[in-house]
Amino acid sequence: MRRLLGKISGFLSNRTTVGVDKTGNKYFTRNEEVDGIMKEKRWVIFKGEEDPTSIPVEWICWLNGQRKKAPTPEEMMELEARRECVRQNVARKVSGPDLKSFIQQFPVPSEGKEVEESPSAMDGLRNPQDGLAEKEKDESESSEPTGSGASFRPGTWQPPT
Repeated sequence: MRRLLGKISGFLSNRTTVGVDKTGNKYFTRNEEVDGIMKEKRWVIFKGEEDPTSIPVEWICWLNGQRKKAPTPEEMMELEARRECVRQNVARKVSGPDLKSFIQQFPVPSEGKEVEESPSAMDGLRNPQDGLAEKEKDESESSEPTGSGASFRPGTWQPPT
C-alpha cells in the first residue's frame, strides 16, 4: 500500500508541464527508471471530455515519441494557418469544376476550317440518354461488322448455339 501511494505521489510531483494545445489539453513528461533504464513518460490531461480525436497531429507525434521536442507555440500557429489554407482550398474545390474554363480547353473551329472532334474528348459532354439510344440502335441493326476505315463499326459477338 505504501509503495502504491509512493508511486502516485511521485507521479504527481515529478511531472513537468511541456505545453498546452489550442483546446486546452495539457501535456506532461517525467523520467522514471524502468528495469534500470531511465525512460521518459509522456501523457496528456484532457480539458473537459476525454476525446482522443481532439489532439493535434503534432502533439500525437510527440506523445508517441516520433518527435523528440514538443511543438512550440509558434510552430502550432504556423501549422494552424496551413490547415486553414487547406480548408479554404477544399471549400473552393467542393463547388465543382468551372464549366467555362473546361470548355475553353477545346479548340474552336475557325471559319473555313473544320476541327476534327476527338471522340474521347467529347464523351464527357454527351447526353447519357443519347449514348443509350445509340447503343440500342447499333445492337438492333446487326451483329455483323460494318464499314471500313474511319466508318468501321465492329459487330457484336454472339455465342455459338
